[in-house]
Amino acid sequence: MQIRLTKSFIVTGMMALALLTVASCKEKKKDYIIVTHKPIVVKSQKPRAMGDTQQSRHVSWLGNTYTVTVGLKADPSLPLASDGEQKYYDNRITLRITRGDGSVFLDRTFTKADFKEYVDAYYDNGALLGIVYDKTEGNYLRFAASVGNPDKSSDEFVPLVLSVSNTGAVSVTKSVQIDD
Repeated sequence: MQIRLTKSFIVTGMMALALLTVASCKEKKKDYIIVTHKPIVVKSQKPRAMGDTQQSRHVSWLGNTYTVTVGLKADPSLPLASDGEQKYYDNRITLRITRGDGSVFLDRTFTKADFKEYVDAYYDNGALLGIVYDKTEGNYLRFAASVGNPDKSSDEFVPLVLSVSNTGAVSVTKSVQIDD
C-alpha cells in the first residue's frame, strides 16, 4: 500500500507539474503595448459665425473730430460662405461716422455684394472679412476692406480701398499694395 500511495502521489505530482508547465507556456501580456482606435473627427455641419465685433475710433478730419464706428456681424440671411470644408455665415458691416456734436455724417451697411465687381474670385464662396479705418487723405477718409476665405487662419483675400469723401460719397477700388 505504501508503494501505491507513493505511485499515486508521484502520478498526481507529475500531472500537477505538467499542468504548471502548460500554464507557464502561455504568453504574458505586455504592458507597454497599448491598443487604441484613432478618434474620428466629426466636423460640425452647422455654419460658423466669424465673430461679431465693433470698434470705434476718433479721427481728426478737415479741422473737426469725427468718430468712426465699424460694426461687423454675422448674418444668417446672407448666402453662406465656405472655406472648402466648413460653411460660414457671411458678414454685414455697418460703417457709421458721427460728427463731434453727435450728428450722423454717414451710416451705411455693406455686404459682399457691394464689392462684387472687385472680387470675382471670392464672390461665390468668400465672405466680407472686414473694414477698418486706414488714414485721412485730403477730403477723404480711407478704409481697408477685404473679401476672401472665411477661415481665420487663411491669408487668401482681395484687398480693397473704401473711400468716403467730405460730401458723403463712397467709392471702392482694388488695392495695389498690401500693408503688413
